[in-house]
Amino acid sequence: MQLGIRNEQSSRESRVAAPPVSVSTFVELGFDVSVETGAGDAAGFPDEEFVDAGATIVNDLSQGDAIDLLVRISPPTESDRSLIAPNGVILGLVDPAANEELLTTWGDAGITSISMEMVPRTTLAQAMDALSSQATSAGYAAVLLGVTTLTKFMPMLVTAAGTIPPSNVLILGVGVAGLQAIATAKRLGAVVYAYDIRPETKEQVESLGGRFVEAPTQTMDEGGYARAVDAETEAEQKAALAKAVADADLIITTAQVPGRKAPRLIDAAMVEAMKPGSVIIDMAASSGGNVEGSQPDTTVDVSGVHIMGPTDLASRVATDSSRMFGRNVTELVKRMVVEGEMVVDPEDPVVGPAIVAPITTPPQSEATE
Repeated sequence: MQLGIRNEQSSRESRVAAPPVSVSTFVELGFDVSVETGAGDAAGFPDEEFVDAGATIVNDLSQGDAIDLLVRISPPTESDRSLIAPNGVILGLVDPAANEELLTTWGDAGITSISMEMVPRTTLAQAMDALSSQATSAGYAAVLLGVTTLTKFMPMLVTAAGTIPPSNVLILGVGVAGLQAIATAKRLGAVVYAYDIRPETKEQVESLGGRFVEAPTQTMDEGGYARAVDAETEAEQKAALAKAVADADLIITTAQVPGRKAPRLIDAAMVEAMKPGSVIIDMAASSGGNVEGSQPDTTVDVSGVHIMGPTDLASRVATDSSRMFGRNVTELVKRMVVEGEMVVDPEDPVVGPAIVAPITTPPQSEATE
């Protein structure tokens, strides 16, 4: 079985889909692992460490045998197609909503696409939950980006030159990224407020030392995400959040649902009410944005308020992001190896839901007598 790991480094991607410790596991499972040279450099994993783990370093995966399992962290590209063996598998953050046509075409040709985004969020699949692992990294990095952009201290300081009040930080969306952002901002000494439409998050916010903003809440859908709210509830929500937004020095918005447009939480009027020098980090900028006026990978200045829409937050802490993603992948791959053979079982409770383009059986030519 041939397993390939691409060099995906770009101006906004420093992670590698599988670090050396993951490669060791793949080798134990029976894979011959090929890694493109420099794939782990930006994440702190030089080629030598991959070799020590049992991998072969190649300039390009096209130089070797066809790949039975291609592991990626970025969405697939057309160049991946020629690398994958007939009935092979591509596994990673394939972004199925944005790449539906491409993945369907590959599926018709016999290639199975497995989306780490679609791994069910269950106890059984907890170690394979790449959305959560990368959201943890992103939430942490968002706070650090905000801190280095603010012109204020985060903690309260008592000095001979006077007492400096702490910064107010507002986190909108208390999923994995939001919880990590709350914890990180608290460690840095900020006064942290948070809000999520799901009522059970209040206890989570308070357990981390944050203060929950009292605004309308509602229950989750079957997938564990908040349901879309009606216009009346949305208006009540924004009215309740208006003061918290105006008082915040740093706001981090994290509300997004895979495959859907991000909900609008902060409108232009709310931004105008903020103090000049305030900073907003919109983690949902790539999916429509939680903040009116935010743009992916751009800083927008609105009357002195800086609205930032970074899409590479997890990549900014590439070493640990790669380690966590690699663990997610290896745990999933373990479920796909049976007696030394790779088996993609659509009935598997973890693998099955993550298959977005199943293997199809190509038409057979008519047999001749």
